Amino acid sequence: MVDTPLKKPKFSGVGVRFLSAVGLVLVCLAPFYFGGWLWAALAGLFGGRMLFEWVRMSDPAPSLPAYITPVLGLLAGIIYVVQLQAGYAVITLILTAIAVIGIQSVRAGELRQSRIIWAGLGVLYIIIPTLLMVGMRGNEVGFDTVGFQRLLFILACVIGADVGAYFGGSTFGGPKLAPKLSPNKTWSGFFSGQLMAVILGVVIGKFVGIGWLSGAILALPIAILSVVGDLFESGVKRILNVKDTGGLMPGHGGLLDRLDSLMAAIIGASLVLLLFPGIWPG
Repeated sequence: MVDTPLKKPKFSGVGVRFLSAVGLVLVCLAPFYFGGWLWAALAGLFGGRMLFEWVRMSDPAPSLPAYITPVLGLLAGIIYVVQLQAGYAVITLILTAIAVIGIQSVRAGELRQSRIIWAGLGVLYIIIPTLLMVGMRGNEVGFDTVGFQRLLFILACVIGADVGAYFGGSTFGGPKLAPKLSPNKTWSGFFSGQLMAVILGVVIGKFVGIGWLSGAILALPIAILSVVGDLFESGVKRILNVKDTGGLMPGHGGLLDRLDSLMAAIIGASLVLLLFPGIWPG
């Protein structure tokens, strides 16, 4: 008799994933409400952890300066953003990326050229959305502030796209979305996630006063980019031959594995709001 491999049950691991997600929400709740320096401190902590995971992923034997330099650049950028000095934050970001590439180039004999490039890109990939999240939330306190509502909208759409894709893909299955990058993702999951995100965008848009149509229009690019962000990180991990960025969150891997969708979504949402301010005045 030939043994057949056991098929992985549907929705396996959903309990662990749910508890990890709830824990993350509880940690973020108070800083998210108060904004300002409290939110900036949490964003700095999360961003620092993601930079740590990225450095460890892109460099098999990282030096201490390889860890410290991007984190210091992130913290300096956050301080400038909270103080509404965006120009200095941009300059700090550029100098940090140059410094990281310079540090890695010293070890050019040990590292492949591609890893040096990925080290520099990681600075931009993590620090830019972290600074945008701090700047978008702003310094005002409360649920009725524009910063709180905008960031809540983006988070809800990203979570909706992820949850909808997980349950839709597990239920319907079908053709793979990008088998070489993420073999578990399906087209049915993709469309289920987009639908869930748009529904949440409509509901929240109506609730915060921008209207259901603006909510739907803004939700769709956020949901699409959340998938792009997830696939991008999966592709980088394949290039660097890494399975997970860490083991911080049970059921998810590292913090970067959990927030990769948000990284691209926050950049896309910021661009849409910048180019089309009429969608969400304020």
